Amino acid sequence: MPSVSALRAFLRSEAAGGVLLMIAAAAALVVANSPLADGYFHALHAYLGPLSVEHWINDGLMAVFFLLVGLEIKREVVAGELSTWSRRALPGVAALGGMIVPALVYLLVARDAPDVRAGWAIPAATDIAFALGVLSLLGPRVPGTLKIFLAALAIIDDLGAILIIAFFYTDHLTLWALGGAAVVLAALVALNRLKVTALWPYLLLGAVLWVLFLKSGIHATLAGVLLAMTIPLSPDHGRSPLHRLEHGLNPWVAYLIVPVFGFANAGVALGGLDASALAAPATLGAALGLFIGKQAGVFAFSAAAIALGLARKPSGATWAHLYGVAVLCGVGFTMSLFINTLAFDAEILREETKIGVLAGSLLSALLAWLVFVLARPRTGAGVTAAPH
Repeated sequence: MPSVSALRAFLRSEAAGGVLLMIAAAAALVVANSPLADGYFHALHAYLGPLSVEHWINDGLMAVFFLLVGLEIKREVVAGELSTWSRRALPGVAALGGMIVPALVYLLVARDAPDVRAGWAIPAATDIAFALGVLSLLGPRVPGTLKIFLAALAIIDDLGAILIIAFFYTDHLTLWALGGAAVVLAALVALNRLKVTALWPYLLLGAVLWVLFLKSGIHATLAGVLLAMTIPLSPDHGRSPLHRLEHGLNPWVAYLIVPVFGFANAGVALGGLDASALAAPATLGAALGLFIGKQAGVFAFSAAAIALGLARKPSGATWAHLYGVAVLCGVGFTMSLFINTLAFDAEILREETKIGVLAGSLLSALLAWLVFVLARPRTGAGVTAAPH
């Protein structure tokens, strides 16, 4: 069989996983508003050992998700689509606009609701699985270069979300656990420096690091990112520990972890909310931040970077295509719902924000689909080729 680049394999897996995520989210909404609702919510709050099922999913399984995100970030920065400044320019500027403007839109909507402002980062992240799932349904209407651009943008966007979680959603710190985590992290770095290629020592220490982060007050999922940064990446892609771990985790994350997270977090009992919830600041802030703020920020910053000569438009793409990608970035499902669990303790705010995230993501996906269906490929440009 012909060899397939890691990025293309990643795109295919994430696209298929995105479709599964859509199904899981729809199933959660149906179950949460059916006679099975009591069992659904009871199961999420049931305890398995020291944590509830919901916490095992959000703190445990999502640490594996963040491990994969960290591996992808490292691979692309060291030897992939983000390995040079020229390649980072457009997705980097676009991601910056896609974080700043949605947060400002959210804060503008929540300006008179102090208890809601903590969710300002909820619309600042793009869901790469969901977004690529939508692109996969469009087939050859989307230039291959745009898929690369969207993947790079979302990876940088994920890095921004990780930094936001680390700096803005840490409530308290336990020094002994932080000290222990520092020792474990130093041991992981030492393994890397000693060129240890077996994965089991990294994963064993990574599990210890996760426990210490869980105790420290810093969100435990960040242990996955730090572990990823220490996994060796060698020129031999077939045998590189990073590539082996990434390819091993990819199907589990795409086909199990992300859909399970979506099913556990997308369920909103609509019967328990009155019509005023649709106009609540948390609902509108999340919805407008994703649907208006994301497309405005990504497209405006991208257009400015291209106009100023800082970056070039992806080959084979028209301005309509670029706008379509900007709109599609408003699909913020997984990371937005994850930040929602960190931002609010009040259940009503979490539920209102979930409605906003679902509405903003759905509107973004539908408008992006319409834009790509109506957009015409640039004359003489191929629509399926992607750069290596």
